[in-house]
Amino acid sequence: MRPTKYEDSHCQVVIDAGKEGKSIAWMACELEVSVDSLYEWEKVYPQFSEALTQARLLSQRWWEDKGQEGMVTPGFSAPIWSRSMAARFPKDWRENKGVEVSGALQVETTTKEQRDAAVAAATRANS
Repeated sequence: MRPTKYEDSHCQVVIDAGKEGKSIAWMACELEVSVDSLYEWEKVYPQFSEALTQARLLSQRWWEDKGQEGMVTPGFSAPIWSRSMAARFPKDWRENKGVEVSGALQVETTTKEQRDAAVAAATRANS
């Protein structure tokens, strides 16, 4: 097993990066490791897990602040900012366009004979 590059000082690096709105990929580049390494450290080191959680929140805060500032800035592209937010923070910013179905789903089936009888009855009623 290869030794880890993890150091306790990495916690502050990711928190500082989050304060600047940086992504997880940016943080991995800054630490000269892969994104997978960050996720592995998150599982193994509780203090790093907490730091990465905080960094994500700080990054989202930075981006939300930029959006609020932009709303009063001429030339600000709200649609581009909104799309970026949905991609960066899908849990909080993605538009839900899905259809939710609740309750029991009842499906009734009919035979060909039943359909033919219904069509014949409707035809007689319309004559």
